Amino acid sequence: MLDLFRLWCGAVIRVFRTRHSLILENLALRQQLAVLKRKHPRPSLRLVDKLFWVVACRFWPRWKDMLVLVQPETVARWH
Repeated sequence: MLDLFRLWCGAVIRVFRTRHSLILENLALRQQLAVLKRKHPRPSLRLVDKLFWVVACRFWPRWKDMLVLVQPETVARWH
């Protein structure tokens, strides 16, 4: 029941977000998935990944909200 409520609240919040914010969030999630697709048991951030986050922190005020690496299955469960 709590998951359904969180899903509904998330959908309502996303309706009022700007398109720019959604595009940046999508880009951050795609970058995290690219890190997780690497063949290492515990992926590490490369120089390109770190540069991505440096640029993100300059142009996106909510960049810290996306700084969590999760498994793709977890993301699918959240949505």
